[in-house]
Amino acid sequence: MSAQDTPYVIDVHNLNKHFGDKHVVNDVSLQVARGEIFGFLGPNGSGKTTCIRLMCGLLTPDSGSGTCLGHDIVRESEEIKRNVGYMTQRFSYWEDLTIRENLDFVARIYQMSNRRETVDRALEALGLQSRASQLTGSLSGGWKQRLALAACMLHEPKLLLLDEPTAGVDPTARRDFWEELHRLAAKGISVLVSTHYMDEAERCHKLAYIAYGKLLAQGTANEVIASQNLATWSIHGEHLSALSERLRKTPGIDQTVVFGSALHVSGSDHAALERAVRDATRDGATHAEPIETGLEDVFIYLMSRSTDNFKVTS
Repeated sequence: MSAQDTPYVIDVHNLNKHFGDKHVVNDVSLQVARGEIFGFLGPNGSGKTTCIRLMCGLLTPDSGSGTCLGHDIVRESEEIKRNVGYMTQRFSYWEDLTIRENLDFVARIYQMSNRRETVDRALEALGLQSRASQLTGSLSGGWKQRLALAACMLHEPKLLLLDEPTAGVDPTARRDFWEELHRLAAKGISVLVSTHYMDEAERCHKLAYIAYGKLLAQGTANEVIASQNLATWSIHGEHLSALSERLRKTPGIDQTVVFGSALHVSGSDHAALERAVRDATRDGATHAEPIETGLEDVFIYLMSRSTDNFKVTS
């Protein structure tokens, strides 16, 4: 099948990968459509990076199958690598070279015949012209991030694989980076991005949550929220931390999380949750109201459940 014949840039089924006796990726299946920003979330050590490497042919799965850009992830991994832009979690360019020299070196690696024009376009597209002669080692995290994205885009890939690209970057640089991702998506470029930030997750077209190698939920943000069937109440008042500790032991309450001046209390048994919350707030020192369950409520819930299950089965 050619890359033009499939509606999905990534289409993988039942991927598995072991490192020694550790099952790092466990029966993972997902699809990423053309022009889609797909968010990949999960705690550290959950298998996100390994999944990304399996999907772009950098690692060979123990079992499972799939395609990336229409190419088989096992038999045609070299073809995939030539057509994918991969941005690693750690900045991996040369700090003793200027921005232009770094991009020119990457263009040489891709054996581009029109290197100067290609580098000039990349500098302009990412707003790097004014710093083209600056040594990379003197750049802030946000500017290094722009350089890394420019390098990923030099060979005009149809798919970007971004492994926690905004870790350690300030909020303004993160916002600018995501605006650029949406501009690229509007041009038909697909993006698979792993992140820990909920505001970034909400900017993705679709999401998947992975923990301890297993995919626990996927879909749009609304679909992921609905899949957990959680009801949530917001409690305001005094001594919320102490109240949170008490409520965690109360039947009907699955989760308590302090959000600023409010305590979010969630549960899958909606009636039992309401009874527990109303009983706990009768003293008048606090008041409670039902609210819509948010994406962060759901991901904290998924993380806590996956941790509990791992402790039981490990």
